[in-house]
Amino acid sequence: MSATSVGTADEKLRDLLLAHIHDVPDYPKPGVMFKDITPLLADAKAFAALTDALAGLCERYGATKVVGLEARGFILGAPAAVRAGLGFVPVRKAGKLPGATLAQAYDLEYGTAEIEMHADAVGAGDRVLVIDDVLATGGTAEASLRLIRRAGAEVAGVAVLMELGFLPGRARLAEALDGAPLEALITV
Repeated sequence: MSATSVGTADEKLRDLLLAHIHDVPDYPKPGVMFKDITPLLADAKAFAALTDALAGLCERYGATKVVGLEARGFILGAPAAVRAGLGFVPVRKAGKLPGATLAQAYDLEYGTAEIEMHADAVGAGDRVLVIDDVLATGGTAEASLRLIRRAGAEVAGVAVLMELGFLPGRARLAEALDGAPLEALITV
């Protein structure tokens, strides 16, 4: 259970969310237990509760913008931004955004990848909350934090629906967060 799941209301939220996340064994390859959030997205009550919780984190941490990480971070971050009255900034895989972009490379287990955002999407005076569905190894989230700071903005924190606690994502993000909070609504 995460730091945000300490009270009765948070336990009810966690139970509601978990009831709508289905395990899919051996996907995308044998031995992997995939956590499918599409049933959660299809349930209006559960999706609204998730959106409210993420919007609440935007407000709690004084965010002025929300960054959503491709692709499910778009699905979670955009409605949270709207609910909180904030702008939304997509961070995409390299080559997917038109116009001037800032890019950040990061290491994968076997190689490298790169993410981008529009060069003028965030800047001085912005406090940016990064939203994604899952924190696993932390590579994409870490790269997004570096990208946000390179653009001149401040990191308000990172919020995820689910943290895979058996993977090193939290430890990998510790330095890049530089004191900003990491909130997981659910830790498995």
